[in-house]
Amino acid sequence: MKNRIEIVASGFGGQGVVRLGQIIGETGVKQGLHVTMLKSHGTEMRGGYVRSQVVLSKRIIDSPMCESPDYFVALSKGAYDRFKDTVPKEGLIIYDPAFVEEIDESLPCPHKAFPAKDLSMEHFNNPLFANTLVLGNMAKLIEGLEKDVVLESILMVIPKFHDRNRQAFQLGYDYGN
Repeated sequence: MKNRIEIVASGFGGQGVVRLGQIIGETGVKQGLHVTMLKSHGTEMRGGYVRSQVVLSKRIIDSPMCESPDYFVALSKGAYDRFKDTVPKEGLIIYDPAFVEEIDESLPCPHKAFPAKDLSMEHFNNPLFANTLVLGNMAKLIEGLEKDVVLESILMVIPKFHDRNRQAFQLGYDYGN
């Protein structure tokens, strides 16, 4: 694992973006890492802009800001457009094609489409599990995150629907295999 991993997730209110950041942060703490998390959102209760920034590090974190995210999870077109240029060529943009229909091919970093909303609707007939699907996929992609600890953190932070969250996590983890 690198000394510092920056993760930005952004979308709109109600998608679980802040919860996603909480769970990644909780995972880092359980793994003995130093962790910071910042969240920001619009003034709307639901449907407004939301961003979660998490830094994971083996060392003390000097700044909680994610200026060059290693991973950017875009769960809306607005989020993608706002933060795509912050990802360096070594970074990765994970996006949900249900919300981000076109990607910027001129960017130097790779993109990975992950259809969280569609998978959630297909398997659970409900978009509620999209963020757990994303977390499963992130557990596979992000170096240093331990699969079992991510799942344990999900089940601790989200008090309901444990069976379906386990299923969604595994689906996300296995996606693309």
